[in-house]
Amino acid sequence: KTIRIQRIMQEEPNPIKDFLVDYLKKSEKKIQELISQSKFTEIIDDVLENCYDKVISMGQKEESSGILATGLLHYLLTNATISSQRKIEYDGIQIDIIIPDLKTLKIDPKKTLILCIPKTIDKIIMEKKLDQLQKIQPIKDNIWLVITKKLDFQNKTYVIEKDNASFSKLIYDIAQFVNVQGQSK
Repeated sequence: KTIRIQRIMQEEPNPIKDFLVDYLKKSEKKIQELISQSKFTEIIDDVLENCYDKVISMGQKEESSGILATGLLHYLLTNATISSQRKIEYDGIQIDIIIPDLKTLKIDPKKTLILCIPKTIDKIIMEKKLDQLQKIQPIKDNIWLVITKKLDFQNKTYVIEKDNASFSKLIYDIAQFVNVQGQSK
């Protein structure tokens, strides 16, 4: 299990990812117990409660919380056995997280979910990113946003904050999407 945590987070060194990995290792017994009970909301709440303030203090809020969200989502998607790819490029467009994978997007966009985790609160930059993503994922409802502040978007939006329950529900909503699309493991 520890090897899985290390492998998930080992790409490029980053103090925020290192802090998250250390916390996940330290809390491994508790987290594995919650995973075995599919209590992903509680895991997210626990990580945010114990890591959010420290992570935010490590850099710019938007970038820091985006790194935390990406790392935590990758860890949880792996543990929830939900197929996903992270940090890939398609037609020159960066994709933060795609569920289940690029191959499915090419064959059947309605069975593919893209999570966009912009590391900014600039609404114009986010709208440009969403426009780009719509070129490769024509189904707007299948592009979800993870942001640091509640903004008005037509896309399904999750806010990553310590006291905001919307991000905590993300894994549950992803699992619902996967089950509806018939990709359940």
